[in-house]
Amino acid sequence: MKLNTLHLDNYRNYESITLDCHPEVNILIGENAQGKTNLLESIYTLALAKSHRTSNDKELIRFSSDYAKIESELSYRYGVMPLTMYITKKGKQVKINHLEQSRLTQYIGHLNVVLFAPEDLNIVKGSPQIRRKFIDMELGQISAVYLNDLSQYQRILKQKNNYLKQLQYGNKTDSTMLEVLNQQFAEYALKVMQRRAHFINELESLARPIHSGITDNRETLVLKYMPSMKLDFTNKTETERLEDVLTILNDNKEREMDRAVCLYGPHRDDLGFNINEMDAQIYGSQGQQRTTALSIKLAEIELMNIEVGEYPVLLLDDVLSELDNSRQTHLLSTIQHKVQTFVTTTSVDGIDHEIMKNAKLFQIKQGEIIK
Repeated sequence: MKLNTLHLDNYRNYESITLDCHPEVNILIGENAQGKTNLLESIYTLALAKSHRTSNDKELIRFSSDYAKIESELSYRYGVMPLTMYITKKGKQVKINHLEQSRLTQYIGHLNVVLFAPEDLNIVKGSPQIRRKFIDMELGQISAVYLNDLSQYQRILKQKNNYLKQLQYGNKTDSTMLEVLNQQFAEYALKVMQRRAHFINELESLARPIHSGITDNRETLVLKYMPSMKLDFTNKTETERLEDVLTILNDNKEREMDRAVCLYGPHRDDLGFNINEMDAQIYGSQGQQRTTALSIKLAEIELMNIEVGEYPVLLLDDVLSELDNSRQTHLLSTIQHKVQTFVTTTSVDGIDHEIMKNAKLFQIKQGEIIK
């Protein structure tokens, strides 16, 4: 999977630009605040129909413009296909091969990307919300079913929270509606948890040898799925698992009614990291935490290739300067010749010469490409 071209109209600080992309490495070089990250963000937005930097789509539209457009021609093993996204102040319109898609869930997954930015180094030591977002973004690209289940779960979660708030100010003895919501809530919560557990297990199987290689076999990495519902699903049928989830919800119904908020479910899940049987979030050094983040990103790339049969596009947003020479070399040597990569940087100093031989440079200045 590769981008042959990328065209932007009225996106952020770009009026109109077209990139003819290199199939291996594309280096976007320039001073800060010139638009390098905006270009990477446009690729990410084209892939996932949302920005990783803002939840307000209006911020993506160039000042004084009514819309933004992102367009790309993609190459797959089986041919070429255009993707198009229009962003207006009223919403988004997406097209696959010039055909408009009625739902974003039908669209997401046609362009797979892995983003590695400085903030991703916080995936280990950051908040559980960061780690849940990481799981949802990556798993959503490779599984449309998961994306749909998660959307349904979030819809019911919102309904349940609203109802709990109403109960707090109304009649708490009337909880019939809460039982109905819990039944629906449990069904989608179980689906989301099972898919997350499988995804993390697959990711660990790939991240563990990568991490071992980076550390010269000195460290063993283990990923732990940490659902808020402590359940043992071993040797249980789907019906029995659903009953276990409902039991937790029913046992804590009074507590949730008193607190007026949903206390259990995938929206409170977390992901843990152990290095040599020690909690990396608490005891890991900064170097160990960065190696863990790098191992996971490289594992993502391999997992996407396994799941969809194509390597994703890799977006490295000013991350090379955050990695020491050893980790940078491991990253670049791993992706060389198999993953199309877009790199933002203020200087090519320190980038491996072998990488530079198979790279195309774009100098960015004030929202324009300087030839």
